[in-house]
Amino acid sequence: MAFDEGLAERVRARLGAEPGVTEKRMFGGLAFLYEGNMAVGVTGDELMVRVGTDATEAALARPGTRPFDFTGRPMRGWVVVAASAVSEDEALAEWIDQGHAFAASLPPK
Repeated sequence: MAFDEGLAERVRARLGAEPGVTEKRMFGGLAFLYEGNMAVGVTGDELMVRVGTDATEAALARPGTRPFDFTGRPMRGWVVVAASAVSEDEALAEWIDQGHAFAASLPPK
């Protein structure tokens, strides 16, 4: 599966200069990791966000979200955000910041 290069570039613009951020192709898309922990990713034209188990319910209550279910079993602590819900830079920034904050709360790998 290809990923939306435009969305990836928008994520890069938000995270790219941050020390400790790396990119890695995974899940058929592009993942952005902080100190080795995945924070957000782009798959197709959607954004995957690692929010943590405690924040999953609140994240799923936001428009345009669904559980991250890549293999038929939803991954706890992850959500997928539809392209329409991150079309505005401010909304995208909020999701990226949430994923980055969660990844930063984990020990480096």
